[in-house]
Amino acid sequence: MLPQEVFKKIRRIEIKSRRLVEDVFAGEYHSVFKGRGMEFLEVREYQEGDDVRIIDWKVSARMGRLFVKRFIEERELQIILLVDSSYSEWFGSVEMKNEIVAEITALLSLSAINNNDKVGLIIFSDKIEKYIAPKKGRRNVLRMIREVLYFQPEHKGTSIKTALEYLGRVVKKRAVVFLISDFIDTDFRSSLAIISRKHDLIGIKITDKREQEFPNVGFLELEDAESGERMIIDSRDEGFRKRFALASKRREESLRMMFRSLGIDLVEIFTHKSYERPLIDFFTRRARRIRC
Repeated sequence: MLPQEVFKKIRRIEIKSRRLVEDVFAGEYHSVFKGRGMEFLEVREYQEGDDVRIIDWKVSARMGRLFVKRFIEERELQIILLVDSSYSEWFGSVEMKNEIVAEITALLSLSAINNNDKVGLIIFSDKIEKYIAPKKGRRNVLRMIREVLYFQPEHKGTSIKTALEYLGRVVKKRAVVFLISDFIDTDFRSSLAIISRKHDLIGIKITDKREQEFPNVGFLELEDAESGERMIIDSRDEGFRKRFALASKRREESLRMMFRSLGIDLVEIFTHKSYERPLIDFFTRRARRIRC
């Protein structure tokens, strides 16, 4: 049995996310993530203007006149949430990253099951921590919210490459994959490229403002959440603060350029701002691109 306070928190996230799904994302999800496969339905006689690529030559030869194949869209999709649970996700100057990730998990999962799609979860650090196979239903969504909120990783570090390679092994059918992380990692470009060719991959980057700029609060002893390295810094040093901000800006721009060069969408979300607007903008841009 879940403790009452845990159940209440999960329930609050579900209620908030369901309201967003119904009020804001109801039509957007379906229009953006249509079934990618096509299932054969029947053949019919060729009509002027039909694409010659859909002519069924065997049937046409047998019948003595041209016939074309008709297909219907395979509506059911697999949605996979690939969630970073490394120690850097347990940080937030305004709201914890992992709590925002739990709400995004709820939002995307409820959108999926409302459209009769399956949704699964892979939690990773520098190893695979947990895999929940794609399923339908509210109970599956609640389980995923709970896991993202309260899962305690065995390892501190981050390996996006390991997560993507595991995804490639266990998810054989084409899926829509949301990679949710702060992307504090290196050496995963080639894995991104490989997975994006097989699956519809979208990155969701969670950033805290303290990872972009350092406040002037005097001497501080800091510990790296993933490596455990400790250091003492003087945050009154304006030069240090400028170098810190510049290094952060360069990392972020490098990540954006990598995603753009691979043709992968990247949604950027900040812990001190609403995550709703960036997601709405993403759905809107994607729908517009599909219509063009």
